[in-house]
Amino acid sequence: MIGRSSVGIHGVAAAALVIGLGLASCSDLRGRPDTIATNPDEVVDFHILERQNCSGCHGPDGKGGAAIALGNPVFLAIASDSTIRAIASKGVRGTQMPAFARSEGGMLTDQQIDILIRGIRSRARAGSLQDASVPSYETTSPGDAQRGAEVFKRRCSSCHGPHGEGGELAGSIVNGSYLALVSDQHVRTVVITGRPELGMPDWRNNIPGHPMSEQEVSDVVAWLLTHRTQFPGQPYRVGSWRPAPSGAF
Repeated sequence: MIGRSSVGIHGVAAAALVIGLGLASCSDLRGRPDTIATNPDEVVDFHILERQNCSGCHGPDGKGGAAIALGNPVFLAIASDSTIRAIASKGVRGTQMPAFARSEGGMLTDQQIDILIRGIRSRARAGSLQDASVPSYETTSPGDAQRGAEVFKRRCSSCHGPHGEGGELAGSIVNGSYLALVSDQHVRTVVITGRPELGMPDWRNNIPGHPMSEQEVSDVVAWLLTHRTQFPGQPYRVGSWRPAPSGAF
């Protein structure tokens, strides 16, 4: 009996030692946080803020993704700080761009939004558009859709097809579902800035050496927007749908 008890005591002690060593080594386990979580309001590093709030749509380092590249120097040339702040703070109604400002129901403080703007702006290459007459961010004169159709044929159809429904080099630009996801301003912005990360040239280079004029930009945007549909994604004409007879399924 004494021998068995002695063995039991030694076994318990050994087990306790193993558990103790295991607990002591937990600090070396991968994935274990080595610092106390930071209050989200206290994050002031631009790269962290961008990665957590912008990169999912605009791509890592502002190089473009599902949404336009925030590091595009043409975009940074036409969009003022107040414009970028308004978009980041309030979002864009009717699109996938949410409001980030705390005052608008978002998660970021005004200071954090200012940090994002300064960081995004710092990517602009000084002098890269020095000799270019960049069209204005917002429309300065009404566009004419009929003229815009001709502008599209000359400048865009080689990639997007003769009717904008897609070609060998680029997809449809008049698709109703696409136009339902973007704002009028987004269409104008992309016509001016292009999508260089996708191979789409900016307003200067769809015909090299012959940049689009301010009016041509407005006209082609007006034509593109005529393709918006009231009910995007609807596979039938309005008024043509009828309910199936009772018992049909």
